[in-house]
Amino acid sequence: MRIRFTKMQGAGNDFVVLDETRGPLGLSPAQYRFLADRHFGIGADQILSVRPSPAAGVDFEYVIHNADGGEVEHCGNGARCFVRYVREKGLTTRSRVKVRVVGGVIELIDNPDGRVTVDMGAPVFELAAIPFDPAGLRPELAGLTQKWPLPSVKWSSDALVSVVVLSMGNPHAVTLVDDVDTAPVAHIGPQIEAHPAFPRRVNAGFLQVVDRAQVRLRVYERGAGETLACGTGACAAVVAGIRLGLLDPRVDVHTRGGVLTIEWAGGERDPVRMTGPATRVFEGEIELPELA
Repeated sequence: MRIRFTKMQGAGNDFVVLDETRGPLGLSPAQYRFLADRHFGIGADQILSVRPSPAAGVDFEYVIHNADGGEVEHCGNGARCFVRYVREKGLTTRSRVKVRVVGGVIELIDNPDGRVTVDMGAPVFELAAIPFDPAGLRPELAGLTQKWPLPSVKWSSDALVSVVVLSMGNPHAVTLVDDVDTAPVAHIGPQIEAHPAFPRRVNAGFLQVVDRAQVRLRVYERGAGETLACGTGACAAVVAGIRLGLLDPRVDVHTRGGVLTIEWAGGERDPVRMTGPATRVFEGEIELPELA
């Protein structure tokens, strides 16, 4: 099967975007893995499938698959690329677009300055909804939140790694570090991702607070490994930092792929807003092998 695609990136987090507005392509997990493969396929952190509106009051639906072929709930950087894609392709003329993802409906705004703002919805702190299983764990109170030491996950000092847990439509565990450049992301990230306290695995964020309005961040993403940027990870990190009493309501998050601006008023029902770049890299066609 030969299919058309568009390669896009948001702050270095890269995507293959597929148009399924005229009908589903019916790809298998192995075919999504092939598309994401940087040696044999196109190469991407995730695959975004654009689908028609599933209900009144919603403009589109989009489905996200990780590089490992598994479907996931949400992707902030992908959402920004999504709205840029549908506008450039003439699928809509609206600058504000409502899109259904697994976790609900989000609103995307294509700004005149070329950046895209995403209403990411309110963060979720209920442990079962993240999901996070605290059985056998003892939290430590910190500001307006809790830090959870994870048994068997240790820094080189032999101290347990402690995380703040929440969901931004997908699960996140945020840990504070002194310097993201020297943080052992490749070693600790997979241990946090696969910790049994997270039944659906988790995205592991490594947060360095520079000042109350500036942070640096690296994220080891569930099913993808470390990426240059993670939109939901940036939102989760800022929410965690605010609840820890370390950050103001508007924060610039410096990732290895660029800067994302995150805003959150601090209330449990307040939505998180993320603003950042979204760029089309190239377009093409690829012959997709029949893979089960």
